[in-house]
Amino acid sequence: MCLGIPGRIVSLLDAAPDLAEVDVAGVKRRINIALLDRGAVQCGDWILIHAGFAMDKIDAETAALQLAVLQDYTGDPAGEPDPEAEPDGGAERRRGP
Repeated sequence: MCLGIPGRIVSLLDAAPDLAEVDVAGVKRRINIALLDRGAVQCGDWILIHAGFAMDKIDAETAALQLAVLQDYTGDPAGEPDPEAEPDGGAERRRGP
């Protein structure tokens, strides 16, 4: 069994087309998106991540459910996740390195 963690794409990197900057539980990470169709993902999309690789694009409802289950499992006292919230508090998205 493997664990997939939801993350939200913050930016797609022109200099490294197989990578995206992704917000994973408030932490920005570079995630390999080579297993996904690059044209099918954009900033704001939710993806399912395993071992640094995006395994699938998921919808906001699925992301919220999975985040809630992870919070229950870890005992995280944080409130309900809001998959519709803007990453970076709504800061303008950038495209590039």
